Amino acid sequence: MKEFRYIQLFDAYGPLLTEHQRDVCELYYMCDLSLTEIAEQKGISKQSVSEVLAKSRQLLDEYEEKLHVLRTRKTLEEVKKRLTAFFEKYPQFSDEFNKILAEFKEQEE
Repeated sequence: MKEFRYIQLFDAYGPLLTEHQRDVCELYYMCDLSLTEIAEQKGISKQSVSEVLAKSRQLLDEYEEKLHVLRTRKTLEEVKKRLTAFFEKYPQFSDEFNKILAEFKEQEE
C-alpha cells in the first residue's frame, strides 16, 4: 500500500486541499493508480501529477505539524489500550471504564 502515513493524513486533512489536489490524491492513494494513469484520466502531464502530489504531501505534513490530528489519535489509542489493561486487572471499576469508553466513542463520531 502506498505511503500509509499519507493515506492517514489525507483522511484527516483531505477537505483542506483544493478539489484538484483531492482528486489527484484520491486517485493515487485510494484507487492505487499510477502517475501515468492519473495523467491520462485528468488530461494533464505526468510531471503535473507528480507536482500536485508533492505539493499535497507538503500541505498535509504542514497541517499535521500545526493541528496534530494523527498524533492525537495515536495518543488516544494508547490511552484506550492502557485503560483497557487497567480495567482488565481491576474489574471492580468496569462501570467507570464503560463510561470512559463511551465518551471516547462519542468523540470519534
